[in-house]
Amino acid sequence: MAQNTEELNTSEEPTSFTSESAPVQETGEAERAPLTVPGAAIGRRKRARARVRIVPGSGQWTINGRSLEEYFPNKLHQQEVNDPFTLLDLKGAYDVVARIDGGGPSGQSGALRLGISRALNEIDRDHNRPALKKAGFLTRDARAVERKKAGLKKARKAPQYSKR
Repeated sequence: MAQNTEELNTSEEPTSFTSESAPVQETGEAERAPLTVPGAAIGRRKRARARVRIVPGSGQWTINGRSLEEYFPNKLHQQEVNDPFTLLDLKGAYDVVARIDGGGPSGQSGALRLGISRALNEIDRDHNRPALKKAGFLTRDARAVERKKAGLKKARKAPQYSKR
């Protein structure tokens, strides 16, 4: 039995780390760009919901029939929405068509970012997922406004206590 395990170990050692494994990874990086595949996903944040379709194209944005700059005039929201493409070096590679409803600008931009990230993850899970996951773009932010309770002024703020 000891001879069999030694034979197995000796046969496995030379093949585990060879010079052939490095070029395979490099060609995998070169094959990475399946920019012919469309993707679709839904993203949610607070009360906002974004239904997103990304199609290979020239980087055109259509959000509820308007451009990105027109829909999100705030540069911070524009940057937040573009983060998944910037992270994966795919800026200008896909056209984005999105339908957003509910919530405010901040929630809508967060929902759109999650939808884009999920769509990119769906397109090429092997190459896109690790970077998106590490950056936290695939995690849904579950924080939402807490409801008001009876007898309180807001969700947690109680009326001032009076002893007498």
